[in-house]
Formats: sequence, structure tokens, C-alpha cells
Amino acid sequence: QVQLVESGGGSVQAGGSLRLSCAASRYFDRSYCMGWFRQAPGKEREGLAYIDNDDTTSYADSVKGRFTISKDNAKNTLYLQMNSLKTEDTAAYYCAADSCALVVAGKARDFGYWGQGTQVTVSS
Repeated sequence: QVQLVESGGGSVQAGGSLRLSCAASRYFDRSYCMGWFRQAPGKEREGLAYIDNDDTTSYADSVKGRFTISKDNAKNTLYLQMNSLKTEDTAAYYCAADSCALVVAGKARDFGYWGQGTQVTVSS
């Protein structure tokens, strides 16, 4: 059983920054892919950023240039650096992980391991 625990959410004014962390309960070897998603009330879960086993990253257009995904394998931790936050970034943020063999282009349905979520609120 793998557990993912997000932290770092909170309230921030528009234009500010936050860094989210996702700590894994065990080491993810290089066969695993990881991603960040968010879900606002009444909206579908949105994929934001994805990192594969070669550390290649990809981003949704809505966050490209503002958010950066990274991981520290020694700490079993995934990060999401969020800069230039906008009010529309307000949502619950989730990290996800699974074997890259099961994940196709970072789609949410392909990830089997999810964190409990951390709330990000951006005010104007």
C-alpha cells in the first residue's frame, strides 16, 4: 500500500506563490510517473503537471510558465512550485502516482495512488 500526503496549501493573495509537497510512504523507483491535479467546486478534476520516469515534464496551458513540477527521489517527495497565482487557481490540489506503464499522457484515470488533497485559496 502506498500513501501520498500533500502539504503546503493555504491562503494567498493574487500574484503570490506557494509550494506544495507530496510525501510518499515509500520509494518510487524510476518506473513511476507522478502528477498534480486540482478540482474546484462544481468542476471536473484538472491535470496540471506531469513528470515521467525520465524526469520529462509537461504542463496544462492554464499553468504553463507559472507552475513547476519537480521531485526529490532521496526524500520520496514531489513538489509543485506555484507562482503568479490567480483567483482562478483556487481549488483542492492533489498529487498522484503510478507505474508509468499504466499512465497514458498523465490522465487522471490512469493513476492508482492519490493523496488526500490540500486546499489552495487565492484572493484578489
